[in-house]
Amino acid sequence: MVFSWGELGVYREAVSWLGLGARNAGGAMEPKCRVWVMFGEKVKLGDGRAHLLELIDELGSLRQAVVQIGMSYRNAWGYLRDLEKAAGFKLLERRSGGGPKSGMQLTQDGRAFLAKYWRFRKHVDTVVERQFARIFSKK
Repeated sequence: MVFSWGELGVYREAVSWLGLGARNAGGAMEPKCRVWVMFGEKVKLGDGRAHLLELIDELGSLRQAVVQIGMSYRNAWGYLRDLEKAAGFKLLERRSGGGPKSGMQLTQDGRAFLAKYWRFRKHVDTVVERQFARIFSKK
């Protein structure tokens, strides 16, 4: 289920009216929330792309990172180019040469941005879990 913050009150009312509790026939319920940081209308950063950036930094290679997550190199390269353009700063440093020092890594700005994204994401999860517990625990 997807809802906006403004719809939360209406959603809570519907849950209460329907008599839904925190149990169901299929087992325990838990909230799932997708979060993106939008740059304009089209470019977004969510958990998957944030993970891609982390893998590039960890492995030092876009090619190795996309293999691990099952994304095409071309899609990843295009996305990263669009993301940097939309963000207005470099996220990645490219090191050419073909030797052990070649590849990619996050810039200082890229690391700082990624840290802020994960901090923001953690706060969103906390709010979602708190609201879910408050709404669905009512009998």
